[in-house]
Amino acid sequence: MVFDSTHQKKHNINPELSRSSRFHQNVSTESLPLHRVKATVTRKAHFNSAHRLHVPTWSDEKNQTYFGLCNNPNFHGHNYELDVSVTGEINPLTGFAYDIGKLKKLIEKEITEAFDHKNLNLDTPEFKNLNPTAENIASVIWQKLRSQIETEYELTVTLAETPRNIVTVNGK
Repeated sequence: MVFDSTHQKKHNINPELSRSSRFHQNVSTESLPLHRVKATVTRKAHFNSAHRLHVPTWSDEKNQTYFGLCNNPNFHGHNYELDVSVTGEINPLTGFAYDIGKLKKLIEKEITEAFDHKNLNLDTPEFKNLNPTAENIASVIWQKLRSQIETEYELTVTLAETPRNIVTVNGK
């Protein structure tokens, strides 16, 4: 777009500045407030586990009525899909809100190694006295990760037990 001198005078435009330099003359990456911008990074993972939903103080009949097939005494399994999201301010030096490589290693160590190909009721201390519902599994995952991620970051855990049964736990 070309401006004539009347337009330039009317809008106080310095004709010696090109259009691009006029818009960028005082802008540098140092002046942008990127350190105040928050972003959320998400790492996906999966694990396979068996479990049985059962309340020990209830009768077998009540457990069967309440939990149905999920109360199978021989257990049943799921292919869990896990999304772990961390929200924080973008670091102006690294450009990261959170180091996704660090998050990947944390999920592998704290979650995948602990729960993959395990019977949650029998093989994991977290569910020795806790019914391994999707809500409780997601909450345990959140607590395990929360203890390893600095409190300046918000943490959200989304666990899909099936494509139709999904639980989200979040907080600071």
